Amino acid sequence: MTETLNAERTSTIEAVKAFLYKEARLLDDRRFDEWIECYHPDSQYWMPAWDDNGELTEDPQREISLIYYDNRGGIEDRVFRIKTDRSSATSLPEPRTGHNITDVEILETNGSELKVRFNWFTLYYRYNTTDTYFGYSLYTLDMSGDDPIIMDKKVVLKNDYIHHVVDIYMI
Repeated sequence: MTETLNAERTSTIEAVKAFLYKEARLLDDRRFDEWIECYHPDSQYWMPAWDDNGELTEDPQREISLIYYDNRGGIEDRVFRIKTDRSSATSLPEPRTGHNITDVEILETNGSELKVRFNWFTLYYRYNTTDTYFGYSLYTLDMSGDDPIIMDKKVVLKNDYIHHVVDIYMI
């Protein structure tokens, strides 16, 4: 019985990791239309800000956020702006990124939904300069379909004192 549970958990964590690597690869390859498909239509995407006391904001409806979309429509609009050069963060030359994911954990299981946490850092290259962004993310994934799908995404950017606009492909 224990071996079966351990095998299921190993299989699940490997499926989660494969999905996270795929999402990162789609961003690095600038395959934004495919990247959007990683998100459920009702998915929330939130990157809270740090307040003056060094605490994360807790309510995207009442407090400032670095990024907040209450559903996939906001993400689709952001991608439209990136692809049509209507993004101040994404003018030519196009930036290059390398996403790195570590310490993937399943925090909670509720039927086919998983709460997942992982650390990340992204290398961002543009104008002959490389910047590094790092933090952690909390996802709620629906594992009931053929592929996992993001129901909720919270991104915590730990080095938020930066010299230019941060966009979705940088984190």
